[in-house]
Amino acid sequence: MDFTNKTAIVTGAGQGIGFEICRQLAANGARVVLNDIDADLALKATGAINQLYPGSTHALPGDCSETGVIQQLVLEAHTRFGRLDILIANAGITLFGAFLDYTPEDFYKVMQVNLGGSFFLAQAAARLMRQQGSGGSILFMSSVTGHLAHKGLVAYGMSKAALEMLARNLVIELSEYGININSIAPGATLTERTTTDKNYEAAWKKITPGGRPATVADIAHAALFLVHERSRHINGQHLVIDGGWTSVGIQPE
Repeated sequence: MDFTNKTAIVTGAGQGIGFEICRQLAANGARVVLNDIDADLALKATGAINQLYPGSTHALPGDCSETGVIQQLVLEAHTRFGRLDILIANAGITLFGAFLDYTPEDFYKVMQVNLGGSFFLAQAAARLMRQQGSGGSILFMSSVTGHLAHKGLVAYGMSKAALEMLARNLVIELSEYGININSIAPGATLTERTTTDKNYEAAWKKITPGGRPATVADIAHAALFLVHERSRHINGQHLVIDGGWTSVGIQPE
């Protein structure tokens, strides 16, 4: 997939899925604005990608649930690279907790980052894409927990299901500008965060029909497919990438 002369913003990309998406975009010719709330991670990730693909990636750390940071991201893409073609709203947080004990503070934080950040970042990106007049692609990062219940993730799953409905609604609002909007829903994925649990991979191998959890490359391949210009006619759709787990829905121990 060729992304030469395309510019992308990817949030939550200091490591894990977001980092691999940035790396694959850069490998295929894109220019990338890489965001992470952790400045050290963002700079380290950008340096690693630029070693492989010099000048391809620029770091802009910050909390992308804040409107000021959102505006900076879109402005940076425009001023540094001249345009914006792709937005991948990957940033999100997971705050576990039983429904009966869940605090307002945790609930509103999950909604602010997962929903508010994605909503207003898509709005700012779409305004620039409309101004450019050449369309673009927006991708939201949902989750299998937006499709099947998962113990302790009531608020998180709710926010991810809402992102899929946001993508569907934006088809009505943005298609006339040549902008397509989709979402992907990863299942269990091996990342720096999940593998801190030494039982994670074995537990998900046991209950995933495909026999293993996803790698970050599995998720990134799907993301690049949906934001490529050849996929522009795919609009308002939701792709689950989970090795078949949602077909059986066995809860992890």
